[in-house]
Amino acid sequence: MPWSFEEDLRNYAALGLDAIEVCEFKLAEDKIVEQLGAVQAAAMSICSVQPSVRTMLPSSSQPTPVNRRDRLARFRSSVETIAPYAPDAVFVTNTGPSPGGNMADAIAHAVSAHKELAAIAADNGVRIALEPLNPVSLNQESAIWTYRQALNIVEEVGDDHVGICVDLWNLWQDCEFVNDLSASSERMFLLQVSDWRTPRSAMDRRRVGTGDIPIGELLHAVYDAGYRGPCVVEIFSEDVPDSLYDTDLHDVLAANRSALHRAWHTQPGG
Repeated sequence: MPWSFEEDLRNYAALGLDAIEVCEFKLAEDKIVEQLGAVQAAAMSICSVQPSVRTMLPSSSQPTPVNRRDRLARFRSSVETIAPYAPDAVFVTNTGPSPGGNMADAIAHAVSAHKELAAIAADNGVRIALEPLNPVSLNQESAIWTYRQALNIVEEVGDDHVGICVDLWNLWQDCEFVNDLSASSERMFLLQVSDWRTPRSAMDRRRVGTGDIPIGELLHAVYDAGYRGPCVVEIFSEDVPDSLYDTDLHDVLAANRSALHRAWHTQPGG
């Protein structure tokens, strides 16, 4: 945000980026084939997808449909529509919040739902990545907040098509995060980055290199654990007086790319 899908594609291609994460809400039903086809025409690939319904249970940002089976049906529809244009892409999921505070129910449902998602992914040549969220999102979007919790669910699902989305903004305060990485390199399907300051809204993330996250250290930790996939910059910046969305987004993109290179190369072995 706030660019349209067409603006995303045009501006990313101009910067020489070779991959894009697709946010399904930006796709128009009456021209989705044209939009997705344009990615290949721009010599880019779709590395990952944010489905319009990605929480297994109704959440603050995705309250409908309420019925659990209907939510899975919506996810299936997203995969079947986008997958032909995104071979081996990663579709991101969240658990959704615990219903009435029942975390055990939310986790049990996440396991059973992801077993179904695994079959959908296998049938369509894509993968599923469960994303644990920062505790600021508990009871709104997620019932899990650590890498280990996500890994426990993924291991219980027990399918090679289901792994984890590692978002540094969400996980950098997880004290066991780095230690747990080494035991699960094959389960890391996607890496997302931004930077942290104490949020002033639910949509308040920083440009890489301007906050508190030790980006370089964590990039190397993920790499050393075996991850070789894409690195997606994911910044939300709304309902704050200095919103990045109100600035020159070309500068924001360029600054993040440069900051990632600096973070990587200023660490030993970078």
